[in-house]
Amino acid sequence: MSVPSEINQRDLKLRASEIMDAVERGESFTVTRNGRRIATVTPIGPRPTFVSKERVAAAFSGAPVLDDRRFRADVQAAFDDEEYDPFERARESGRQ
Repeated sequence: MSVPSEINQRDLKLRASEIMDAVERGESFTVTRNGRRIATVTPIGPRPTFVSKERVAAAFSGAPVLDDRRFRADVQAAFDDEEYDPFERARESGRQ
């Protein structure tokens, strides 16, 4: 893996098209401002199209168990019990 080329913010602004072409070809750049590194511009890698159930299980292994009854009660407590009709105002004003 090669070390990204450093470019300053002004170069990025002035040569944006050229730099984006280079990124498309697989190059990476570290952007600096006043000599400080502030960002890395890198190509997006291929996105996985399939994730195994083992990998999903591992990703969620630390998630808390959801108590669906308690969750529903919390949601109902947070909102009014009245049903909300988003079209009620339109009907009242005769627009519907």
